[in-house]
Amino acid sequence: MQYRKFGKLDWQVSALGFGCMRLPILEGKSGNINQAEAARMIHYAIDQGVNYIDTAYGYHEKMSEVMVGKALQGGYRQKVRLATKLPVWLVEESADFDKLLNEQLGKLQTDYVDFYLFHAMNRNSWEKVLRLNLLERAEAAVADGRVRHIGFSFHDTLDVFKEMIDGYDKWDFCQIQYNYVDVENQAGTAGLKYAASKGLAVVIMEPLLGGKLARDIPALEPIWNSAPEKRTPADWALQWLWNQPEVSVVLSGMSTMQQVEENIASASASGVGSLSPEAVEMINTVRETLNTLSPIPCTKCEYCLPCPNGVNIPRNFAVYNEGAMYHDHESARNTYKNWVKEEENASHCLQCQECESKCPQKIAISDWMPVIDEVLGLGRPYVFSV
Repeated sequence: MQYRKFGKLDWQVSALGFGCMRLPILEGKSGNINQAEAARMIHYAIDQGVNYIDTAYGYHEKMSEVMVGKALQGGYRQKVRLATKLPVWLVEESADFDKLLNEQLGKLQTDYVDFYLFHAMNRNSWEKVLRLNLLERAEAAVADGRVRHIGFSFHDTLDVFKEMIDGYDKWDFCQIQYNYVDVENQAGTAGLKYAASKGLAVVIMEPLLGGKLARDIPALEPIWNSAPEKRTPADWALQWLWNQPEVSVVLSGMSTMQQVEENIASASASGVGSLSPEAVEMINTVRETLNTLSPIPCTKCEYCLPCPNGVNIPRNFAVYNEGAMYHDHESARNTYKNWVKEEENASHCLQCQECESKCPQKIAISDWMPVIDEVLGLGRPYVFSV
C-alpha cells in the first residue's frame, strides 16, 4: 500500500480509503447488508494497509454505521482512522448536533471518531451551520474528545466551496466529488488546488462516478487500446487521481471482494507524478470523447436561467446526457426521479421559448424538455436528436 500526506496533519493516509456506502447487500435491499461478506472485505482491506474508513449516518438506510461498528471490533478500530458525517438536513436546533453525534458513536461502538464531516454541504446548509452555531458545537466535541478533526463533504459550486473554506479557519480536511470528468463540476480541479493550498487534506469521493467510469464504453476502446501499457478503465481513472499531489486519499465504495482486491492492487502501484504526459493527454482525450456522446450540447452556462416556470434546465440536460454518455439509462431515470426536485423537472416546461433566445448554443430547449420528461419520467427509449 502507498501512503500520502494528509493535509497539515502529521499522519500518512493510505492512497485508497474504504467508502461504506455501497457494501454488499441481501435481497436487493440497501438496509440489509451482507454482514459477513462486508466484514470480510473491510478486514481484508485493513490487513492490506487501508487505514481510512468512511461512513455516514444515512448510508444503507442508516445501517452502514452499525455494520462498520461491528466490523471494527477485535482490534480493527485501533488500526484505522474512522470518518462519519453529520446529517445537517436533520438538524433543526443546535442541540441536535450532540444528539446525532452521540447516536452515531453508539452505532459505531466507539468513544470518538477521527474525522467528522458536515455532510453534503451547499449554500443553504452552510447558512444553517452558521445560523445554528454548529461549528461551535463541533469545536466542543473536539475539546471533549468525541471528535478529533472537523471537515465537510461538498456538493455545490466552486464559489460556495471557497466561501466555506475561507469562512472557517479550523477545517482540517474536506471531501469533494472529483474524477477525470468532473474537472469543472462542483469544486473541480480549481477547488482541489485551492483547498490544498490552504493546508486542507482533500478526500476524493465518486472517483468512478458511481461505477460509470469503470464501464467498457465502445467509443472509448480505441483510445484505451492506444496506450502502451494496458489498464482497466477503472485503474486509469484511479491512477489519474493519485497522479495529483493535492489528492490525499481516494474513497471507493466497494461491493465485492474482487473490487477490493483490484483497487488495492491499483493503490499499491500508485504515486504522484507516476503517469506520463502522454497518459494524461490520453485521459483528456477520453474526457473530450465522452462529452461528444452527449445528445444535447449544453455547457451549463446557465444563461437560460431563471426559467419563469422554475425548470432547472441545465440540471435536466445533465441527467439526460449522462444516461447517454455512459449507456446507463436506468441510473439517469433514478436520478431524475429522486435527485431532481419535482418542481424543477422537465415536466414543468410550458414551451414558452423565453430561454431559447438566451442560449449561446442555440439549443431547442422547448423541444427537448418534453422528450426528457417522457424518457426519464416514463422510461421511453432514448432520443438522440430533436
